[in-house]
This record gives sequence, structure tokens and C-alpha cells, in this order.
Amino acid sequence: MSNPMLDRSPNKPIPVGVIGVGHMGQHHTRVLSLLKDVQLVGVADVNRERGLHIASQYRVHFYEDYRELLEHVEAVCIAVPTRLHCSVGLDCLRAGVHTLIEKPIAASIAEAEILVNAAAEYNRILQVGHIERFNPAFRELTNVLKREELLALEAHRLSPYSSRANDVSVVFDLMIHDIDLILELIPYQVVKMTASGNAANSGYLDYVTANLVFENGLVSTLTASKVTHRKIRRIAAHCKDSLVEADFLNNDISIHRQTTSNYLTDYGQVLYRQDGLIEKVYTSNIEPLHAELDHFIQCVRGGIKPSVGGEQALKALLLADRIEKTALDGTLWVSANKLATAGIATN
Repeated sequence: MSNPMLDRSPNKPIPVGVIGVGHMGQHHTRVLSLLKDVQLVGVADVNRERGLHIASQYRVHFYEDYRELLEHVEAVCIAVPTRLHCSVGLDCLRAGVHTLIEKPIAASIAEAEILVNAAAEYNRILQVGHIERFNPAFRELTNVLKREELLALEAHRLSPYSSRANDVSVVFDLMIHDIDLILELIPYQVVKMTASGNAANSGYLDYVTANLVFENGLVSTLTASKVTHRKIRRIAAHCKDSLVEADFLNNDISIHRQTTSNYLTDYGQVLYRQDGLIEKVYTSNIEPLHAELDHFIQCVRGGIKPSVGGEQALKALLLADRIEKTALDGTLWVSANKLATAGIATN
């Protein structure tokens, strides 16, 4: 197999392909076609008609077998069903190709570990598509919270029902985004958890709420739904002196502060009153997928670790798996370390 990395000069565009051009893959293809540092080589998909349509739209080659595409690229974006992430991702890494794979990293913890180990073994970049990390609203939220005393986080990710991604529960389809964000904002272990949910349409959990307690005392509530008749993407940070709300759909951040100011007349009548102050935070208008893919390409060119690598994605998957199991059995989950600290046997 020829390796394009051996032939590319430092200043030439990086040859990239897309495997799977369905709902997300078509957007990967669109953005990659616009990046100046990229040569979009081709796309692969099991749906020949779909693949040919996307390939002709962007004037690139269509490959029926994605393994043939690997001979011509230095990096790929994988947007296939979750159950195929491990097998396809492993083929790419073994071929010496840097890989961005859509979230969740894999269908199981064991498969995720296989991918993380393969990336290390073959010395290739493995980035996972936790796109909300690149949302301008989240980036500004992290900056705002550096100046606040955080008490609790509350995340809502709600959508109307769709047949897309119906091979996994809402925890792995939607909540996984906020799990990753919460773990980034609270870099401590979860020590206690309750969760509950319902299945409505897909045969998997379609609505789940989880309550987490971290070892530093902070708490977090996450709610995800595939059966809500309005699309919501929001994180609220409850702080000692403020409420910070980040709306990822509208790219908007508001900081609510309580500041009561009264002016009274001689007769005790209130002429002016201000109960609260709302600050609006400026955010950029960059498309999160554009920022994510640009970051991936810069990591490939510079040989640096991505901000959301396999290890971070595995950490989010581990917590997602625990939330789903807790929601299914309906019991309180307490970490083994916390039980041991309390003098309770764990075996």
C-alpha cells in the first residue's frame, strides 16, 4: 500500500477522505471541501447511489470499499453507524491513517479500548467528534466560569423524535455530548449517581435524567430526550454570585446577577427598582464542525494531541455506560472508592 505521508511536502494540502456520507458524513465532506489545508480525495459509503451523489457534488472519487480509499489519504473522518466504529476505525489506524471518528467513540467500552490502544500502537492521531467542545458558546462558558465559584451544573439536550441514530439509547446519542462537557468543566470523579428514563419509540431509552455527585462536592443534572417537541441545547451553571446560561443552538451566553437597588420618595413610594442584572457575553460565529475539523487537520500536520482524543472519549463513554445501566435498573450507584472510604465492603 502506498502511503501519501511519504510523498507530501510540509506545505502541500493533506489528503483526506470521508467514510460514511449520511447525516453527519455529508457535513464532514462539505466542510473538508472548504478547508484550505485539505485535499478532499474521495468518499466511501455502502449506499452506492448516495455515495456517488455526494462524490459528484464535490467532484471527488467514490469508493465502494473504504479500504481502497485508505491507500490515497493521510487522514479520514468516519461517520458510520456506531456499531461499525471499532472495525472501520481499526482498519484505518492499522493502515497508518490518522482518524477522526464520530461520537460515541464505539459501541462498547471494550471496543473503545481497542481503538485507543491501536492509536497508540500505530502512533496515529485518534480524535473523537465531540463537536460541542468547539461550540463558541462552550468555549466562552469555560472562560466565564474561571471567574465564578461554581456550585452545580444543569444540562438539557432535547429533540423531537427522529429515526436517525436509532441503534443506541439517548444516552449515547445525545447525552454523551453533555457528559463530555460536564467532565471537562468538573475534572473530578463521580462518586454517586441516580438516573431514570423511559423508552418510547426506538426500543432503547429515549428519555433519561441523571443526577451526579462529584468527589469535590459539586453536583450536576443531565437530561436528554428524543421525544420532546422542541429542540433545546443548554447548560446552566449555578454559581455563588451568578447564574450563567449557555444556549448552544443560538450561540448565546447570559450571566444573571442579583442587584437590588431602590429609590424611595419621602412618602415611601418606590420610584425605581432594579432586582437583577443580565450580562450578555460575546461569542464568535464560527461553525463548530469547521472548528473541529480544522483542529483535526492542524493536529495531523503538527503531530500534536487533539483536545478530544480517544482517552477523553473513553472517559465519557464509561460514564455514559454507567448512567444507562443505572437508569435501566433504577438503583442508586455509589463508587467503590466512596464505599470503601465509608467502611462498606464492595465485594
